[in-house]
Amino acid sequence: MSTFPETFLWGGAVAANQCEGAYLEDGKKLSVPDMLLGGDVNTPRTLLPRQDATAFYPSHEAIDFYHRYKEDIALFAEMGFKCFRLSINWGRIFPDGDDAEPNEAGLAFYDSVFDECRKHGIEPLVTLCHYEIPWNIVTKYGGFSNRKVIDLFVRYATTVMERYKDKVKYWLTFNEINVPMMDMGGIGSLYGLGIMEEEDIQSDHRIPLTELKGNKQRTFEALHNEFVASALTVRAGHEINPDFMIGNMIAHMTNYPLTPDPKDMLACLDVDNMCNNFCGDVQVRGEYPAYMWRYFRNEGIDTSFITEEDKAILKEGTVDMYTFSYYMTNCVTVHEGAEMTGGNMSLGAKNPYLKASDWGWQIDPDGLRYTLDTLAGRYPNTPLMVVENGFGAFDKVEEDGSIHDQYRIDYFRSHIEAMAEALKDGVNLIGYTTWGPIDLVSAGTGQYAKRYGFIYVDRHDDGTGDFSRKKKDSFDWYKKVIASNGEDLD
Repeated sequence: MSTFPETFLWGGAVAANQCEGAYLEDGKKLSVPDMLLGGDVNTPRTLLPRQDATAFYPSHEAIDFYHRYKEDIALFAEMGFKCFRLSINWGRIFPDGDDAEPNEAGLAFYDSVFDECRKHGIEPLVTLCHYEIPWNIVTKYGGFSNRKVIDLFVRYATTVMERYKDKVKYWLTFNEINVPMMDMGGIGSLYGLGIMEEEDIQSDHRIPLTELKGNKQRTFEALHNEFVASALTVRAGHEINPDFMIGNMIAHMTNYPLTPDPKDMLACLDVDNMCNNFCGDVQVRGEYPAYMWRYFRNEGIDTSFITEEDKAILKEGTVDMYTFSYYMTNCVTVHEGAEMTGGNMSLGAKNPYLKASDWGWQIDPDGLRYTLDTLAGRYPNTPLMVVENGFGAFDKVEEDGSIHDQYRIDYFRSHIEAMAEALKDGVNLIGYTTWGPIDLVSAGTGQYAKRYGFIYVDRHDDGTGDFSRKKKDSFDWYKKVIASNGEDLD
């Protein structure tokens, strides 16, 4: 008998901006990712706030899912997917974000995608905003720092929820809503909140994302507006279809104290509260936690933007499930001289007991069980779902066309084993979608070479490749895992 429940949602996850391409097709206009060029493990992505015909923008074509979705969904069905997480690109529905009427061509495209999923017995899990904020929202409104954008987002969200109310049951409001808390400016605030300083918006040259200017007060105001927009969307969604399951989505960067020094323990607590717990507490519990009010006082943050009406909305619009991404863990220390993690996600001290990927991400399957158990204790009676977990690697295509990615199989096996242990602990885990089941553009580096998929896509960082699809060894392995409901991991 399987440890995993019979209703467990096995599948994979992608984002529109990282897979669709067709960036100006059928009425769509520019969004934030369409302005970003690529980087690599040691070189940050750059923003060019205008279009340059000589530059290579990975999202403009991505992996051409827009024209190949039937082929890709058929491959997911062959693996036995129960669930496919994808996002709707806001700019396909309201190209400028504030248009008077929705774009019918964009609505029709997602009708076709969801119909294809349903044909194969796959349940769509739809993220409403996976970094695809229309560029006009950034330049005209200042992103979510403008309260007008709350209404614009809710109108978009209710438009698609009404349209697809009989095709989509599972929804997520904002992808990795806590990412701005990890850098207080830069890529997190641009991707997640659509905010940039005017000086950067008006720039005529490429800006490394690590050099984007930030504003702590503005970041918290914009994040609060997203909380309100999310809560209003949850409330409206339940009116549209009471059977909807609507969740949040947290980038969970689990932390450990590097040493048993109590000061490291407290520093770890502070980092966890700010980066992981804050956004989850607001969206699941419906109120700002006490530790954040202390933080606001200490940092001189003016909290007058949090109105009594907003507080009532947050209470009424709590989510039905807590979903999160899990890739790595980090360590926290107050002591100088600690070796830091490398790569493009250097967010803490290196754990001497863990190995890391080629991008410096520390591999910690035991940390997933720890995270699930901790979340279950923090949010009792709230269903949990791991909606991103994956291993970016350089894949080699052999002369016969085969791709032997045992390293990917080993990664997923260990994390699935960790989930099974968490289920034995009594955790209410309802699903698992790997990131990404097919190779796509990396959000962090803009690379194709950083490959995650069970399906190889012939597309490369120099813009070459014919977009053809090819199964890796991990394809048949994951197919077997799903068919056995997580029992056969060999």
